[in-house]
Amino acid sequence: MRNIVLLAPNGQVGFELARSLVGLGKLHCLSRADIDFSNINMLLARIAQLQPDIIVNAAAWTAVDKAETEQEGAYLLNATLPAALATLAQQSNAWLVHYSTDYVYPGTGSNAWQEHDTTAPLSVYGQTKLAGDIAIQQHCAKYLIFRTSWVFAARGNNFMRTMLTLAQSRDALQVVSDQIGAPTPARLIANITALALQQALQRGEALSGVYHLAPEGETSWYGFADAIFSLARQHGVMLALAPEKFSAIGTADYPTPAKRPANSRLCLTKIQQTFNLQLPDWQSQLALTFIEWRNNAQVNNTVICP
Repeated sequence: MRNIVLLAPNGQVGFELARSLVGLGKLHCLSRADIDFSNINMLLARIAQLQPDIIVNAAAWTAVDKAETEQEGAYLLNATLPAALATLAQQSNAWLVHYSTDYVYPGTGSNAWQEHDTTAPLSVYGQTKLAGDIAIQQHCAKYLIFRTSWVFAARGNNFMRTMLTLAQSRDALQVVSDQIGAPTPARLIANITALALQQALQRGEALSGVYHLAPEGETSWYGFADAIFSLARQHGVMLALAPEKFSAIGTADYPTPAKRPANSRLCLTKIQQTFNLQLPDWQSQLALTFIEWRNNAQVNNTVICP
């Protein structure tokens, strides 16, 4: 039986991966509660003991703005750790799965980015993620790097949950409308990872590469929020936010420490053709994730319904 080592199983993507990967082998989950991820030598030694056939790295520094001032921590998790995992995977003849981001691209124009397009991150976060991507490609022969965008889930800290919390407590809200991308649920990332790994195990390292992983379609953060609020009202979630007081603003009106890409569109042709799959649209994926959130919230008595 194959040994699969999953790093950070308690995060948004890691939680879903822990469910999707169980059918591929014996799953060994290593969380930050189990071992200090900043002690890379200790972490590598623990992984090596498990004799991995597959290493899935769901650990990452995701605090985009904090990375501007806490660069050392961001580089450690997003660049140094992936490089070390790639070396270990190569030594172990193991597959390495890693998750990257649309932030590695400059965000210019309106065309969907392809995997071979020139990268030019606008932020420290994007720079650290790109450094991790490059290191993996340099040190490991069998790897799958999935670049995703606008990740959200029914659990954890993410845009969907933040918008729902704000809309239940505020009567007015403004959201940026000039950044375009595809909201990607963690569940979809995990499910496609499992499908891709199944084929990679059968077809070999010819499938190694960088792939874009997101739903079909595009929207703005404002459009994403509007769809969230529409679902909430349809499902009887009481919102303090008045529809007429929900408005769109430009990026210039909402300055942040880290610069965000205006164009986060990702071309999905490569992943769909390589693995013979069809990715769903973002609206259907949002609806599924929203329902999961609502069901969880009802169990915990946090949703007020009429």
